[in-house]
Amino acid sequence: MENIEQKAHFLRSEYTIKLSELDAGTPRKWGKMNVQQMIEHMSDYVRIANGKTTVEIVTPEDKLPRMQGFLASEKPFPENTPNVLMPDEPVPVKHATKQDAIKELQEELDHFFTVHKNETERKTPNPFFGLLDFDSQVQLLYKHATHHLRQFGVEV
Repeated sequence: MENIEQKAHFLRSEYTIKLSELDAGTPRKWGKMNVQQMIEHMSDYVRIANGKTTVEIVTPEDKLPRMQGFLASEKPFPENTPNVLMPDEPVPVKHATKQDAIKELQEELDHFFTVHKNETERKTPNPFFGLLDFDSQVQLLYKHATHHLRQFGVEV
C-alpha cells in the first residue's frame, strides 16, 4: 500500500476496527506497552499530527533530510525503535477500557483529517521528522500505526 490516499483511508476507516478486533490481553512481540497503552500512545501522536499538541523538533537540522528520506520510504520502523520522548516504563492507562481508548483515537484521527481538509497548506512539527505536510503526516501515522499493529501480531 504505497499510495497516500489508500493510507489515509486505512487510518480514517480501518485502523480502529483492527484495534477493536485485537484482544486487550494479546501479548506483545517486542516493547513494553500493552494493547491499551499502545492505543493511548497512538492518540498522543495523532494529537501532534493534528496540531493539538505542540512539540519542539529534537532532531538536529542537518539530520532531518535523512530522517525525512526514511519517512518517505516504505521501510518499516524497526522493532524496539527508541523514542527519547517516552519514559523507560509505559505510562499507566488513562481510559477505563480499551474501547474508550479507541474512541478517543478515532476522534483524534477525525480531527486530523478535518484540520488538514480545512487548512490544505498546513505544516505541523514532528519532534523527529521536522515540519510535515498532510501527505508526510499520513505517511508517518500509517508507518507508526502498522509498526504497533505488527507489535501485537496484526499484519496489514
